Amino acid sequence: MMTYTSVWSDLAQVEFRQGYLETGPYRTRFLQSGSPDKPLLLMLHGITGHAEAYVRNLAAHAEHFNCYAIDFIGHGYSTKPEHPLEIPHYLDQVHRVLDALGHESAYFSGESLGGWVTARFAQLHPGRTERIVLNTMGGTMANPQVMERLLTLSTQAAEDPSWERVKARLEWLMADPSMVTDDLIRTRQAIFEQPDWRTACRMNMALQDLETRRRNMLTDDDLRAIEAEALVVWTTKDPSGPVDEGRRIADLIPRGRLAVIENAGHWPQYEQTETFDRIQLDFLLDR
Repeated sequence: MMTYTSVWSDLAQVEFRQGYLETGPYRTRFLQSGSPDKPLLLMLHGITGHAEAYVRNLAAHAEHFNCYAIDFIGHGYSTKPEHPLEIPHYLDQVHRVLDALGHESAYFSGESLGGWVTARFAQLHPGRTERIVLNTMGGTMANPQVMERLLTLSTQAAEDPSWERVKARLEWLMADPSMVTDDLIRTRQAIFEQPDWRTACRMNMALQDLETRRRNMLTDDDLRAIEAEALVVWTTKDPSGPVDEGRRIADLIPRGRLAVIENAGHWPQYEQTETFDRIQLDFLLDR
């Protein structure tokens, strides 16, 4: 029998705070842990996700970094613009977060959409980018079956944020569906129950439209232009694409390397926390 876990049990012994940053036209929600005198680490979640994607990682990383897990615009409890959200919109938010925190640059750990945004940010703004971790990142593939499945599950949960719909959306992330606990379902269900979520979901699903996606995708030349040291994290059971794609990305980034995590899906930071934390910290701290 699996031991019951919850967001609160993940955070119970972590010194952290939740708050909001005024970032230009956006209000950005965050979970923060770690001393302000440590290097800044931004943790960026995936599509329709939220800062709680990193609740299991804050304790280990806060020993070495000032960690901010944020809600992207159009997600979680951040501002939800009423226009289709493309990568430049998320990049603008990241710039504004750095400015609001008074940092010229940061380390980045981005999962899925968060990895896509991180890679593009690193390519375009090397001066604001330290080491980056690209975790089951998006932005290099346009698989119609994967896009359709993600769009369907997300839209169904937005139209009807019932327990089963939200559970099905979360189970897409995991190699082991039992990792989707009641607490995690309720955490996301509360977000999906917001009155503006149906519109927000349409806006953040813009990247699942093939034409929109193509104009935002990372080309091989884009990846070759990334100057930062980069760790590409992939898993053996990622639903978005095979390990070969992670290897291809790592090979294209001049200072890139690959780490493969077994028995995890799209959320290795949550599903295989200890392994993920060790691999990511070894890289970020160059040890």
